[in-house]
Amino acid sequence: MRVIINDNELEVEVLGDEDSPVLIAHHGGGGIGSLAEPRATFGPLADHYRVVVFDSRGCGRSEGKPPFSHAQWAADVDGLREWLGVEQVIVAGGSYGGFIAMEYALAYPERVRGMILRDTSADSSNLERAYENARNQTRVEINWDNFNRYWQGHITDDQDLKERWAELIPLYDYEYDPVIAAQRVEAGIYRHESHNWCFLYNMPQYDLKDRLPSVTCPTLVTVGRYDWITPVGAAETIASLIPKSELVIFERSGHSPQMEEFDLFQTTMRDFLSRLES
Repeated sequence: MRVIINDNELEVEVLGDEDSPVLIAHHGGGGIGSLAEPRATFGPLADHYRVVVFDSRGCGRSEGKPPFSHAQWAADVDGLREWLGVEQVIVAGGSYGGFIAMEYALAYPERVRGMILRDTSADSSNLERAYENARNQTRVEINWDNFNRYWQGHITDDQDLKERWAELIPLYDYEYDPVIAAQRVEAGIYRHESHNWCFLYNMPQYDLKDRLPSVTCPTLVTVGRYDWITPVGAAETIASLIPKSELVIFERSGHSPQMEEFDLFQTTMRDFLSRLES
């Protein structure tokens, strides 16, 4: 459905009973992400929760009125909460979506009952480690001009973004399947304006480390052991800073344990949520 939130039309899906506790999940990949991934990850929880997934402003099929800032994306999450008519939500986010989940928990602490994070980082230092990991890997030959343009926000158009993502996607999985990777590239929706905004404006100033100790909600922090872009160390930093947090490392996953170890990831989330509800 189409919902106007903060003067911007969003593509939104709501799963589960309207009387159930609300979980709002923010997708990753500013400019390359969409609601498809959180729907697959959190949709199964609709047996006990009202799960809300959406294409964020400037992503997927949503309208793209700037700014595409962390503050605006967090405000849009709260706009969805208001639209749903609830006082508190569980907020979730993976990768770039984890940035927004944490930003939301910090900006609207009274609105968050719990938080689920997956393969994310508390600051932009993960990009430095990603460069090192890319130099040390042997899976694919890196075109460094394209690599730099992608991570520095100098993508020229949507097709350029798609082609650069196709070059990077082999780095993300624990076990790389080129056929599945190609299918994922083709299924994507590419929005280069919001992607560039992420890396030109958001990431250079992104650092939540000093503020994370003030997060009061119980938090599940998850990460794949072989994640190259937001590695285990980034998750450990988050877990060390958020007081009521627990860290789970998925030993046979790269950046996407929610897909690579689906059953275990689902069990891990449900265990956390059962303790949250008790």
